Amino acid sequence: MSATRSGTILWLPGWSMSSVVFEQLREELPDYHHVLIDFSDAESPDDIMMLTEAAVAKCLANSGEHRPLFIGGWSLGGLLALGLAAKGLTDGLILFAATARFIRSKDEGELGQPDAYVRQMMRAVMQDSAAVEIKFRQRLWTESERSAGICDMFPPIGSWTMPALLAGLHILRNEEVSSVLSKIVCPVFLVHGMEDEICPYKGAKELADGLPQAQLLSIPDCGHVPFLGREKEIAEKVRRWWHEQQYGG
Repeated sequence: MSATRSGTILWLPGWSMSSVVFEQLREELPDYHHVLIDFSDAESPDDIMMLTEAAVAKCLANSGEHRPLFIGGWSLGGLLALGLAAKGLTDGLILFAATARFIRSKDEGELGQPDAYVRQMMRAVMQDSAAVEIKFRQRLWTESERSAGICDMFPPIGSWTMPALLAGLHILRNEEVSSVLSKIVCPVFLVHGMEDEICPYKGAKELADGLPQAQLLSIPDCGHVPFLGREKEIAEKVRRWWHEQQYGG
């Protein structure tokens, strides 16, 4: 199957991450045209937003060649992707460890993170960004994932500048799409680890329940990086999901 027939996937990475994390998944989906975004040198939250919107606009300008357009987003990238979908700018979403609202009140602690957590990260980034990234990555995995060596497949820290790290945290702290989920009418494929400490699984359930067309793939004993080491399986499920959207179950 050619890339022209299958469509385009625009990949939005998570906080502090290079799009190289999607490399194996892209290789498992050779029938799609892939577009990557690099947030590593962003100077501000507006810069990240503009980079994202410009990439979407370019993809849509080439829509005759590579349609349908999917946005694949992980964590921070998933939040951005949901916002774009609420504006009607995509034909479908493929989301990993995504949330409609990262910051939660004390009463909603099982759905997200407290504001104090992100504010503390922002202060610490300005002191020692490498230490913050190391500490953050320690929360990404379950014990069995560490034992299996999945974390060893991850790219090294340090790909984002300090302004980019702060910009990403600012977006996580301030952006939310909970209030516009009903406007996301395109099909959404959600993949979420059931032991995710960063974007808790209950938040994924809430997101799936709030979307008009969502399918949630729940992965047991999995943390915040549900695609890593599972790319072949997920690629097959993505193809099956989109086939069902087009032709029925």
